[in-house]
Amino acid sequence: MIGVCLVGAGRAGMIHARNFASRIPGVKMTAVVDTMEDSAKRAAEELDGIYYTTDYKQALQRPDVDAVIVVTPTKYHIDIVLEAARAGKHVLCEKPMAMNPEECRCMIEAAKEHHVKLQIGFMRRFDKNFRRAKEILDSGVIGDVVTVKSLTHGPSTPREWMYDIEKSNGPLAEVNSHDIDTLRWLTGSEVVSLHAMAGNYRCREALEKYPDFYDTVLMNVRMKNGTIGNIDGAQGVSYGYDSRVDIVGTKGNIQIGGLQSGTTMTYTKEAGLSGDVVRSWMDLFENAYLNEDISFINCIEKDTEPEVTGYDGMKAVEIVRAGNESIKTGSIVELESEKGE
Repeated sequence: MIGVCLVGAGRAGMIHARNFASRIPGVKMTAVVDTMEDSAKRAAEELDGIYYTTDYKQALQRPDVDAVIVVTPTKYHIDIVLEAARAGKHVLCEKPMAMNPEECRCMIEAAKEHHVKLQIGFMRRFDKNFRRAKEILDSGVIGDVVTVKSLTHGPSTPREWMYDIEKSNGPLAEVNSHDIDTLRWLTGSEVVSLHAMAGNYRCREALEKYPDFYDTVLMNVRMKNGTIGNIDGAQGVSYGYDSRVDIVGTKGNIQIGGLQSGTTMTYTKEAGLSGDVVRSWMDLFENAYLNEDISFINCIEKDTEPEVTGYDGMKAVEIVRAGNESIKTGSIVELESEKGE
């Protein structure tokens, strides 16, 4: 039986916790950590009264903890992951992996040194529609990939710490890390150059204190294999959760996702065309989170490499940082393409 500790009992953290508590055989939740004691207590009560604390170091010393799920603000990831690795605990770390590539490298090395698994939380790779698209691409049905456009628009208003680009790396990290990973995964290639533009259109209250914050971003990228990519991100949109990918090949096209939550649409003379929309990422990717958590447990049990590695997390962080540099300078940024680990 694999015992799991959750560090960070917010919305995303509790999705993982519920999966490990009741939906995956051979696994149980044994501890929960949150800096807010009330949050830790509520989570523990929901999870059948398991151990809870505000100090992750205490939880990591418990013999009934074999693996740790890290779902905290990004700036805390490095310390928690390093401590977990030293304690011999496997780690599933939510995206963004860390604040900079140097932190990512330290996390990767610590996992190697202490012989623990390190998986990064890019759950779209586990969504059935994304996996099907990857299968079609790899089969060659649509020919060589020419362009990939990945869009994520979310209704959530940023928390205040997210407004500070130095502390959060901005929406490119918090929202569009998934799109960045999607581009790398679907194309099987690395970003070699990019140009990004951004602005603050919905969070005007943050302008005076955080003039560099942006809630909308467009980023064009060129991949090493010649594919052209585009990332479209927005926070605080009012119409629902929108996640789409459009892939154009030399022989065909693949489209993933859409704003509509189903295929049933209604048209009337008075109201025009209408249909239900996706309200939250939690609804859209519920099964993807479960598949991601199952994959994490499988790599522990079978002693295999995680499907999403620390290297994948590090490359996303490198691209985020380059995108923010481009936003700030208005320039095209060149990236060094190194071989993956």
